[in-house]
Amino acid sequence: MAKLDGKVAVVTGAASGMGRAIAKLYAKEGAKVIVADFNMEGAEAVTAEIIDEGGTAKAVSVNVSDKDQVEKMIETAISEYGELDILVNNAGIMDGFEPVGEITDEKWDQIFDVNTKGVMRAMRKAVNYWMENEKKGVIVNTISTGGLNGAHAGVAYGASKHAVVALTKNTGFMYAKNGIRVNGIAPGAIETNIGSSMKDVSDFGMQRAGMTHGLSPRTGQPEEVAEAALFLGSEDSSFVNGTVLTVDGGWTSAF
Repeated sequence: MAKLDGKVAVVTGAASGMGRAIAKLYAKEGAKVIVADFNMEGAEAVTAEIIDEGGTAKAVSVNVSDKDQVEKMIETAISEYGELDILVNNAGIMDGFEPVGEITDEKWDQIFDVNTKGVMRAMRKAVNYWMENEKKGVIVNTISTGGLNGAHAGVAYGASKHAVVALTKNTGFMYAKNGIRVNGIAPGAIETNIGSSMKDVSDFGMQRAGMTHGLSPRTGQPEEVAEAALFLGSEDSSFVNGTVLTVDGGWTSAF
């Protein structure tokens, strides 16, 4: 039997990169997938790929910084497939490697709206659905090694991802007895297009962060992160809750 047979999953940021790989692997393993992304054209392309390969999926346009759109995304999964079993909060944007002396209020708010507040709102909607209906559920948050360390991006990105670590651990603990598991993945350097969200890159910040990036043994592939997301989303990880799995090829084991 497929590991996610009969499950319904929502994957944000699923039009490309890690989200695309997760959505496709989840569908391959039997899940019905809501392919959610701000890039609707990309989401529809991934959905078409899944359907062509014999899976079930629906593309949903969502700006995760918009509360109403996030809630509608969860509601769409339930109305379309009658259930929600797994929520993968993968959508995120980078800062420009700005240190605290260079970050603007506008950039700070933008990063937190997408990377932190959007995650919290999706988690809140899913958890309340499960609690109100006495159902179990699983949440997988894509966090980044930038949520565990201080020199992998700028101050806004790092702070936003550190906050998602706290969201993951707190929620996993709070609802553990209700059958709701919450875990995170901290990918290292992965070959995705997240760099396209970087604007006005700080020379100072990039120079400082570059010292640690040079220690990464290699870049990872989105499919390698998807395998970790499959583990955390399936019953293979039934006793794993409130933790963050580092997927970085050994990069951060040195420091």
